[in-house]
Amino acid sequence: MELYQLRSFVAVAEAGHLTRASEKLHVSQPAVSAQIKALEEELDLALFERTSSGMVPTTAGQTLLAYAQKVLAAAQALRNEAKALKGEVAGRVRVGTMSDPGFIRIGEFLSATVERYPLLQLELHQEVTGEAFAKVRDGDLDASFYYGDLEHRLVGRLRLRGVTYRVAAPAAWNERVVDADWDAIANQPWVTTPSISSHHKLVRELFDKHGMEPTRVVEADQESVIASLVVSGVGLSLIREELALEKAAAGEVCLWRDVRLETTLWFIYPLARKDDPAIRALLGVLRDTWNLGDEQAPALRQRA
Repeated sequence: MELYQLRSFVAVAEAGHLTRASEKLHVSQPAVSAQIKALEEELDLALFERTSSGMVPTTAGQTLLAYAQKVLAAAQALRNEAKALKGEVAGRVRVGTMSDPGFIRIGEFLSATVERYPLLQLELHQEVTGEAFAKVRDGDLDASFYYGDLEHRLVGRLRLRGVTYRVAAPAAWNERVVDADWDAIANQPWVTTPSISSHHKLVRELFDKHGMEPTRVVEADQESVIASLVVSGVGLSLIREELALEKAAAGEVCLWRDVRLETTLWFIYPLARKDDPAIRALLGVLRDTWNLGDEQAPALRQRA
């Protein structure tokens, strides 16, 4: 059997569909189908049941899937070690970004990476948090900045810092919100983010504990846009504490009570690639950029 046959087997099992698997592998659907058929003939076992909705591993297929994943991981580890022995850290790495550049120190990160690893090409993609996590999990991104508490057994992470959010309102609304109770605050217009984002989940958690839901007036997906909408008088929203205090000091927003919501900024990557020279290089640069010393990136073990 060939490694490309095992890759197709694993891709179809994970995607549950030939078309999605072929797109992920950048191989034609007939080629993936042929590779699966050849592997089934060699093993003399049916690996999938063909259904109207896609491909479902048989009992035998589910058992052999774990072995196939281990073989592919071992092959990748061998390649990685060979690269490391040659001192080679090269190639293209797709990294997801979010929030404002200064907050995640993207300039320092890029500068240090280019200086240390000139053959490593970073391709940045601005993402919403939930989408970034899904793309790292599914292999569409090689790594990403991320904040939130979502965990997955296939995703590793490096903790960069804690993040605090405050409830901010337009400065002109100070009298409306300064003594407002939870019900009154929930009924004010709110600037929210897409439901897949960690910011949205923080807002929901804030009100769920009081059995309420905020009144949504507009949706935005960038922190700078959200802050601008609050300053402009569109509605309330959660704003990162450093930015909220800065704007409050400038008289642009007012803060409701001393309510704080805590979350964490992470750098996440596929756990199976933790020994990849490129991933190890990026983690090393981040530890230096964020003054993390020799702190190791813990692997996530809980299922999402």
